Amino acid sequence: MGAEILGIGYHLPDKILNNKDLEKMLDTSESWIVERTGIHERRIADDNQATSDLAFLAAQNALSKANVDPMQLDLIICATATPDKLFPSTACILQDRLGASNAAAFDLSAACTGFIYALTVAEKFLSSPDHSYILIIGAEALSKVLDYTERNVSILFGDGAGAAVIGKSKGTDDNSILQSYIGSDGSGHGLLHLPAGGSALPASNETINDRLHYMKMNGNEVFRFATKVMVDVSTKLLDMANLKPEQVDLFIPHQANIRIIKTAMKRINIPEHKTFINIDRCANMSAASIPVALAEAEERQLIKKGDILLLVGFGAGLTYGGTLLRWRGN
Repeated sequence: MGAEILGIGYHLPDKILNNKDLEKMLDTSESWIVERTGIHERRIADDNQATSDLAFLAAQNALSKANVDPMQLDLIICATATPDKLFPSTACILQDRLGASNAAAFDLSAACTGFIYALTVAEKFLSSPDHSYILIIGAEALSKVLDYTERNVSILFGDGAGAAVIGKSKGTDDNSILQSYIGSDGSGHGLLHLPAGGSALPASNETINDRLHYMKMNGNEVFRFATKVMVDVSTKLLDMANLKPEQVDLFIPHQANIRIIKTAMKRINIPEHKTFINIDRCANMSAASIPVALAEAEERQLIKKGDILLLVGFGAGLTYGGTLLRWRGN
């Protein structure tokens, strides 16, 4: 008995922040941003929108696609680095809004690898007879923690949410989750982080004045880590499944930087026409990047039943992981 994705959905905020807008806010240019990142625009949540608002709409979409009622859910996992509050979990807020009163709920913090982590956890829960339907969500309102006076970080990120309903598969031919692999390298925990607001640096006048409630990143080190780990994870997953790169029908990498994606494509030997890219429109949405890309690929009919999909991510922590899927189709 395996696990499969029964339905996937997404939601992007209406507001678009393009590179021309950023030229007015920062010492930068549209050509500089595009050359270094591949990003032309990103979606930004309104002032009154929280992560749970984006996640709720994505979850409703996924539940509708899966034809699963919220009351049938046994568990809700929300992968996010930007929860509504430190506690309670954003997943509990979603459980209440969805009316999924039979479901347990918790958040998962693995930054940009969050959806892959959540998918792997859901698969393990579904091996138990006590769980039949699990809702997983990757959702972020990263604009709330970006310092728009800091060019090198603020240009990279956007907001959004993707969600999937996971259920038990009937057999190996229908099993959409072929292999999963997750890992971490905690020695890099300081390379991409939000310094203040937790127990190490509680909020104070000093942390606010020093702008420590905004994301900080060592871009060069993260880039170096990402280009290596994307290849390592992809190779490991393919070896685990006894598959070759040419058997992959669609590669869906975490959308962090176009240079990272193209480096991974070249080293794994997957061509661009087999790679889904939306970083130009959405930027880096952290835990939302992979599920939004997967949902858009389905929406555009770029994947069909039986296709082999390779999903790979990396993020703060440092975390990394990937999943090989055989697409269930409709």
